Parts: sequence; structure tokens; C-alpha cells
Amino acid sequence: MVTRILDRLTGWIEHALAYAFIAAVALNFINVVGRYGFGSTILSADELQIFIMVFMTFLGAAVVAWRNQHLRMDVLVNALPPPIRRLIKIAELVAIVILAAFVLWNSTYYAKQMFNIGRVSDMAQVPMWIPHGVVAAGFGLMALIACLRLVEILAGRAPDGGKSGTEA
Repeated sequence: MVTRILDRLTGWIEHALAYAFIAAVALNFINVVGRYGFGSTILSADELQIFIMVFMTFLGAAVVAWRNQHLRMDVLVNALPPPIRRLIKIAELVAIVILAAFVLWNSTYYAKQMFNIGRVSDMAQVPMWIPHGVVAAGFGLMALIACLRLVEILAGRAPDGGKSGTEA
């Protein structure tokens, strides 16, 4: 059930990020035409594009983590016997959980501070807790995904037998 929920959630995130990317490109195009064609620009365009990049980076990282499509340097690990490969995968997932939880905790705290003081961005007037909250959401999803994979491996139910994402 959790798998289906995360499949749907990451699908929605991927579609939303695709539309956000199209919006960023359109905003950039409109700004270029406005600047060079009419001598006028949208003042908040650069800021909005940066926020879209933040969304794409941190939420996109969660989608990549869920699909196990991240880049890996695992030639040596894949050459090891399966029990050692499994131990390395467990250590890797434990490290991801710890680090992602650390970033989740700190970014949640910072987003809460931005919310409490009512901080908004300079040009677009976007509440700053939103982009900072996206960092927390992305790392929270990555921690959840790593926890689920860790439980699967420890329970012996890993769908890939503990192999890396690049291994067939």
C-alpha cells in the first residue's frame, strides 16, 4: 500500500515539476522578449525561476530516489559477493536515513522560523517558508524511501535482492 502511495505521489510530483519547468522556460522567454523587444522585464522572473529550480532539485531528488535511478559508482561493489554487497547497501541506507533526517530536522526548523517571522522574498513576495519547506519535504521523502528500502532488505524482501539500481 505504501508503495502504491509513493508511486502515485512521485508521479504527481514529476508531472508538477514538468509543468513548473515549462513555466520557468516560458517566463524566461517572455522576459527576454520583453527586455530586448520592449525594454521592460518582469522584475520577479529570476527569483521565481530560482524557486522553481529549488523545487525541481529537492522534490526531483525524491522521485529519483524512489525510482532508484540515481547515479552510482558501484563497479567495485557489484564485484563483491552478495552478502558483502548486502552489508554495504544496509550501511548506505542507514547513512542516507541519518543524513536525510538531519537535513529534514534543520530545514523544518528553518522553514518554521521563516513562517513565524512572515519573511517573504524581495521581488515576488513568495513566503520564504515555501521554498525552505520544499527542502524539508524532499529530504523527508528521501528518508522515508531509505527507511522503506532498509526494512525490505532487513526483512529479506528486497525486490532487487540487495543489488544496486544499475545492476540487472
